[in-house]
Amino acid sequence: MSPFRAAETAAALLLAVLLALLAGCGSRLPERAFQTRPTATPSGGEPLRIGIITSATSPVGGQAFTGPRDGARAYFDALNRNGGLDGRRVEVETCDDGGSGVGNNACVHRLVDERKVFALVATTALDYAGAPLVSRAGVPDIGGQPLTPAYDTYPHLYGIYGSSAPRTGGKPGWNGTLYGGTEVYHWFEKELGARTAAVVSYNQTASAAYARLIADGLRAEGYRVVDEQVDFALPNFRAVAADLRDRKVDLLFDAMDTHGNVRLCEAMEALGVRVAAKVTNVQNWSSSVARDYARAPGCLNALWVTGASRNHQDTGDPAVREFRAAMGQRPLSQWQLEGWAAAMWFTDAARSCLADGGLTRACVEDFMNRPQPYTARGLLLPVRFEHLAAPPATRYTCLSVARWESGRGWVAQGEMTDNCATVPQLGYRP
Repeated sequence: MSPFRAAETAAALLLAVLLALLAGCGSRLPERAFQTRPTATPSGGEPLRIGIITSATSPVGGQAFTGPRDGARAYFDALNRNGGLDGRRVEVETCDDGGSGVGNNACVHRLVDERKVFALVATTALDYAGAPLVSRAGVPDIGGQPLTPAYDTYPHLYGIYGSSAPRTGGKPGWNGTLYGGTEVYHWFEKELGARTAAVVSYNQTASAAYARLIADGLRAEGYRVVDEQVDFALPNFRAVAADLRDRKVDLLFDAMDTHGNVRLCEAMEALGVRVAAKVTNVQNWSSSVARDYARAPGCLNALWVTGASRNHQDTGDPAVREFRAAMGQRPLSQWQLEGWAAAMWFTDAARSCLADGGLTRACVEDFMNRPQPYTARGLLLPVRFEHLAAPPATRYTCLSVARWESGRGWVAQGEMTDNCATVPQLGYRP
């Protein structure tokens, strides 16, 4: 996959944060911020201490960003049950940064300076203010979710989707510009024959900016784009729904939070408006959509999602089955699977070092920076880290696609390693 897709994903996720912050929610570090994962006495030496920083409580709401943490924990628990790393147990310490920069810095100091963690895994931070501290300490941060530009800015940080940016610690990307591909829009044109797409946004700066990014990508793929904007405080979703029907929209994209999406879908349901696909992102790739869109079954059954990892409901895949078995009866999400893959990534790097004479941070980073792409046993599209002086104009990119079907849940649409095309890369400033 193209590592530039992380930029587009980050823009979508940050939108929810920026909209939530308008409500003026607090950002105090929660009293329960620091939690140590209990471990038994190790049988093969001192435990290997790993840290996980998560915005478990934040302005966006509880449990919104805990999936990667939970998936990583499940992986390390399973690893410990099977003997750990050469007999060494992995001791997981988690920290809730409260979704604030102050809290994030506190978590970094706690885990890196006080607890001396060997590495961070599956970081999911709304404001990764402590990223420069992690980088300066030389602590590998593996498989984090790129909610901020940090993973395209600093050395020693390795986002779950990879990166081709120089990452010298200065400006993010290339002199402050990040890039996203048009593979999503290309796929829907090719597979569904879609030619008219709507992008719905709020009359708010962050929402409007992300809507322009989507619209630019759609136009680059030859779509007729219908721009719809609603008032953030008093949105008239019925008017938008009626316009979507009148203009015969095929695809529906948005630059809104989940609440706005649900209200739009309920307005569409009331007016009998149908689209071929309502496209969402990996954060919403979970079973919760059935509850969220319960009063809008037309929208629910038109939900499609795109990403860079194998569908967590693909029970025909052995790596997915292993993940599902470890998660037990918990509701599942794609972010959990990506957290599981992040923990696997660190473990594979550590094992390669142990097999080669010794576990060091430098050795782990050699594994992360190798030219061979990493796939986490096929759970991820091939990921690698480059340091390109200039971004390419086009990129050969693959895509994981799933569709919600009542009674079946998320159903993969084709093999993700075959959903590929060479597409243009469009720049934007975060």
